[in-house]
Amino acid sequence: MDADALFDEAEAALRAGRVAEARDLFGRAGEAGRHDAAVIHCNLTASGGDWGEGLRLLAGLARTDPRCRRQVELIRAMDLSATLVGEVVSEAPHLTLFRGLFSAEQCAYLAAAAAPMLAPSVVVDPATGAQRADPVRVCDSAGFTLPLENPAVHALNQRIAAASGTGWAQGEPLQVLRYRPGGEYKPHFDAIPGFANQRTLTMIVWLNEGYEGGETMFMKTGAKLKGRTGDALLFRNALPDGSRDPDAAHAGLPVTSGEKLIASRWIRARPFELA
Repeated sequence: MDADALFDEAEAALRAGRVAEARDLFGRAGEAGRHDAAVIHCNLTASGGDWGEGLRLLAGLARTDPRCRRQVELIRAMDLSATLVGEVVSEAPHLTLFRGLFSAEQCAYLAAAAAPMLAPSVVVDPATGAQRADPVRVCDSAGFTLPLENPAVHALNQRIAAASGTGWAQGEPLQVLRYRPGGEYKPHFDAIPGFANQRTLTMIVWLNEGYEGGETMFMKTGAKLKGRTGDALLFRNALPDGSRDPDAAHAGLPVTSGEKLIASRWIRARPFELA
């Protein structure tokens, strides 16, 4: 079977949720000459639990691929074993601030990697099934889904997991959000009623500065938070029984000038699996 046919089979397996099969097929397509398949194979290997093998594959790709070489440089500069201690700034809502969770270099990498994928946030209209502009979240967004979660992004997800005291597999795909003037995230809860595997925590990381407005505001207390580049905020969305924490309602206030970039990850009670 040629590389293109293997790639098509791999995509079909991934869409069907057969991740291990897809990973192997992408690997075979890569060996048959598809560089993009080799990259996805590396990504799925690193994020699928075989971190050492993922790094070995990345090092091989880095010999000829500048983007992979950049990932190697970033990962080498990280201390993934570091103990991360945050400052509890509020008990109700429960908010913990981590200063410099990501370096400025890591923030710039995430922003650049997400930039070509950013698109207006949309929701599915329940009446028609068509996508329409999200009336609550007015911004551009990009998600590092399974095939896009490269080793550098996965390393940052490991850092989020360490700070939050959770397993990296509990997180949904890391998102990057861009808010331009007028962009906002209206008051909402991140926990979803009825979820069997609830979004118990949210981590947001500020990727830049130099904009006005755009604070994260918690409705109960009126507290407004706005970190420096690389700072992160962890907050609790759900109570121990999985029900929504009534103190967790929050909003991203409108940006009045400049451009706000954040990374965001919803963390589930148990390992996250695509439906």
